[in-house]
Amino acid sequence: MAAGKPYDVLIERGLLEECGEILKETIGKTCKAAILTDDTVDALYGAQAEYSLKQAGFDVCRFAIPHGEENKNLTVWATMLDFLAQNQLTRSDVIVALGGGVVGDMAGFAAASFLRGVKFMQIPTTLLAMVDSSVGGKTGLNLTAGKNLAGAFYQPCVVLCDPDALWTLKPEQLADGVAEVIKYGVLGDRPLFDLLKDGHWHDQMLSVIETCVAAKAKLVEADERDTGSRQLLNLGHTLGHAIEKCSHYGISHGHAVAIGMVYAARLAERTGWAECPVSDELIRALEANHLPVSAPFDAQQLCEVALSDKKRKGNTITFVLPHEIGRCELKDMSVEELPAAVKQAVEA
Repeated sequence: MAAGKPYDVLIERGLLEECGEILKETIGKTCKAAILTDDTVDALYGAQAEYSLKQAGFDVCRFAIPHGEENKNLTVWATMLDFLAQNQLTRSDVIVALGGGVVGDMAGFAAASFLRGVKFMQIPTTLLAMVDSSVGGKTGLNLTAGKNLAGAFYQPCVVLCDPDALWTLKPEQLADGVAEVIKYGVLGDRPLFDLLKDGHWHDQMLSVIETCVAAKAKLVEADERDTGSRQLLNLGHTLGHAIEKCSHYGISHGHAVAIGMVYAARLAERTGWAECPVSDELIRALEANHLPVSAPFDAQQLCEVALSDKKRKGNTITFVLPHEIGRCELKDMSVEELPAAVKQAVEA
């Protein structure tokens, strides 16, 4: 990944067992390593990661937060910082983010904030985190007003994607990641979309992850601070984040993004932005992968939350709309236009 601070994204089975040696090789030494994870992942992989780090010579401490998007908040994040302080981490030490998107975002933000910057390693354990949140340096947490409203751009020193970790995911958790994979297909990779559209792709898991990471890396390298083309990665996210918030995070991120993509496709069709029908084919692909295509919230509810989204710039908010499967563009919309647009998107 050729970001402001270049780093490797390694994708291979068995990497979790080797994380200690890889980290030592990456940073050129051993030191204190703080594993930040959640209680679910800790029970599955915490001891394994700790053992690998200790075998490589690291002095290891480990801290697990409660799992779930509802815990991606300032209060829980503060417990991470307190743990780091109590264990006397210094700027010469390292943080290991072990888990899904919630852990990766919060541990990354802790690394960016504690002592004004500590090195950190990403070990994503969900498909969603492997193909999206662990790569690119976006870190943060949710505020009462909305999702990811506090955070920092802070790149890891290395990312380890071990597909073996995916075997312990529940089907709905795996589907969360599939939504993001389908997103990459809609954005700019028709063959990837075609691979996913019938739901029979699991034997190509490694190549799917590699394809998505490469696509994200290209966008991040061109626009690390998310002021231009990187915003294409927000396909389905403007209304997807609103759906998450309206559901009090009962609808997971990937499921909400799936619905948000359908709404974006409908909006593109009904405004004449789409050059050919998109929504029907997208809906079939999502349903084939056990993902939802609608949410029980009306346009007014979603509109109110969307106005607090971080993608709002003054009096405009940015949507990502598809011209066709495999080609999308950014579309700025005024706040005044938003209610009518959201109504067009939501109403079947």
